[in-house]
Parts: sequence; structure tokens; C-alpha cells
Amino acid sequence: MEIGMTIPSMLAGLDRRTVLDWARGIDAGPYSTLAVGERIAYPNIEMFTTLAASAAVTDRVRIMSTVVVLPAHAALKVAKMAATIDVLSGGRFVLGVGVGGRDEDYRALERPFARRHQTLDDQVALLRRAWAGEEPGPDLHPVGPSPVQPGGPPIYAGAMGPRAIARAARWATGISGFLLDPLGEDVAGTIRMIDAAWADAGRADRPRHVTSFWYSLDPDGAEVLRAYAARYLGIFGPELADAMAASCSAWSAERVREALVRLADAGFDEVLLVPTTADPAELDRVASLVGDLAG
Repeated sequence: MEIGMTIPSMLAGLDRRTVLDWARGIDAGPYSTLAVGERIAYPNIEMFTTLAASAAVTDRVRIMSTVVVLPAHAALKVAKMAATIDVLSGGRFVLGVGVGGRDEDYRALERPFARRHQTLDDQVALLRRAWAGEEPGPDLHPVGPSPVQPGGPPIYAGAMGPRAIARAARWATGISGFLLDPLGEDVAGTIRMIDAAWADAGRADRPRHVTSFWYSLDPDGAEVLRAYAARYLGIFGPELADAMAASCSAWSAERVREALVRLADAGFDEVLLVPTTADPAELDRVASLVGDLAG
């Protein structure tokens, strides 16, 4: 199983040196992918800018968005940014897309929250037309640049439930999910549900299974992890955010390793770790912990 790492872009106080240290450190370590997530109405650094900077200072790892809330954006703008990062990375970009669950991000970008699932389906088709060099609409010239990867970057769906996964099975390379509790959730059942959706869609190819989880290696890991999660989930209200944060389970080296072994045994192809510290020294701590598991 491959193990990727997420730049801690949701933490406050990041500067140029810290972000680039993370990017270079991920590229130099046992990691398969450098990932960055998206929030709009949140005090984080912007995702596409961070991915482009990371692409410029790395040579080996995949560069992945986890995930773009695509219906909150103009699809052709995303097509152009994704193709540009594919060019800057030499063909290493992977586009994760989803609908999100926060109407605040849509309102911040002045986009409608309604019909977002159908909008996502339509936008994915538009992305692929743009990357193929086709005219994306009436009286519109083709939108460049041409991606390095034939057909454009792989597209993963950040789909969580059965209906969303069934829709994604029509167009996605695989599913890039998220686990609050990697030690307790039915991860094997998730794999079976995704595989069944691919079969029902008549797909001959196997879906690629990717997931993520928050973790902490801090001596006070349980407190650090749950405080981070509660803050991130605060948009859902303090009571629900605290309840969801309390379910987070990867709060020690032993628990992180146990979770990774469990996910590998279940059949996941890749896990993207999401740190709760901005200290780049975390990369060495994790490398020593998972080096023999990464493959």
C-alpha cells in the first residue's frame, strides 16, 4: 500500500519556508503523494496556489487535490489550473473532486448549492472535453494548456455515500475518501461497496481505493487531534463537531501504524495522512514509523 502525506494547509501561521520545507520533505521521503485540501470560508492557504508551488520544488511524488469542491467553481477555470499544474509537475497531477458539505463555501464563491451532484457530473465531462482540446461550448475557443498526461489528470471522487459513489462510478478513476475513525469504521465494507458500484456501472477496470485520516504523534495526541478536528468541523455547530472529533482515533504512533496495517489488509491502494502539526520535522517522525509499510 502506498502512503502519501498532506501539507498541513488548514493550520494557521504557515509561511513560504514552512510550506516549501513540507513539499521538499515529502518528495524526499517514503511518500507516494503530496496532497492539499480545499476550504474557502476558512483561514487556510489556497489549495491550487499551494499545489503549484509544490509542483515546482518536487520531482517524484504525485501532486493531488483532496478535494476540489468543483461545483463551487467555474469548471473551465479548474480545467485550466489543473492542466497548468500537470505541466508544471511534468505530468504528476491528480485531481480529486467532490461536492463538499458546507454551503458556506458556495456562498463565499457566489455559486449555487442546489443540484450540486448533477453539476459535478456535468463539470467532469466538461473538464475532459477541455483537456482533449475540444471547444468547450458555443463560440468558445479551446481552453489550454494541454495536460502532459494523455487525456488529462486522473480524476478521483471524494464520494462518501452509496448514491454518490454510484454516480462517481460512471466517470472516476477511483474514490478518495476520508475516515474519522480508521480503527473502527467498516473499511472492508467500504471497499466492497465501491467495487460493487464499479461492477453495476459496467466498468471493466478496477477502481483505485484511496482514503485519508487525521492523526497526531504528539505526546498529548488525543487532545491535539480532537481539538484540531473540532475546530475544522466547527461549521456544523459545537455539539456535533465535538461528537465527531471524539471519534477520531489515530492519536499515537501505535494507533497510526495499526490503522495503516488495517487499511492495507482491507485492500486500500493508498492512504493520505493528514497531520495536525505544521512542524516539518513531522515528516521524519512519520517516515521512521511507516517506512517498512510504504510500498
